[in-house]
Amino acid sequence: MPETSTKPYLVRAIYEWCTDNGFTPYIAVFVDANTNVPREFVKNNEIVLNVSFDATSGLDMGNEWITFSARFGGVSRKIDVPVENVLAIYARENGQGMAFPVERSVPETQAATERENNPPPKLAPVGSDSAPAPQGSGDGNGDDDPNPPVPRIGGKKPALKVVK
Repeated sequence: MPETSTKPYLVRAIYEWCTDNGFTPYIAVFVDANTNVPREFVKNNEIVLNVSFDATSGLDMGNEWITFSARFGGVSRKIDVPVENVLAIYARENGQGMAFPVERSVPETQAATERENNPPPKLAPVGSDSAPAPQGSGDGNGDDDPNPPVPRIGGKKPALKVVK
């Protein structure tokens, strides 16, 4: 019998840690054909989603799928994310969490369309305090900010541990 992945267990553990400490759990997701998210918030095949209790309805974090409903632009949308596509889970307030490796395979035609529609972001000079924000978000509070805040600790972007 094949060994099950530790990833869904770690995602659930970090989620529980966030909620136990009053933090807002966010997941960064690689978007492919198997991912059901609002495409208008997807940038470079990634989206960041608020998965807090207040932002979601019917949240189910299983071993294969993370599913829930959330409001985007005031409209309730069904979200389906394969656990294997979760890039990271972290606390919005302090950036603590965990990152995961994800096999990124996007069909070339889709990748070409993404390159045309989403030119590379302009990066801040080294040493600058500003940085690009994560892409896309949905929360149940009517605060549909498509660019959630970038977690900062001491002015630096937090480091996330990669788990294989």
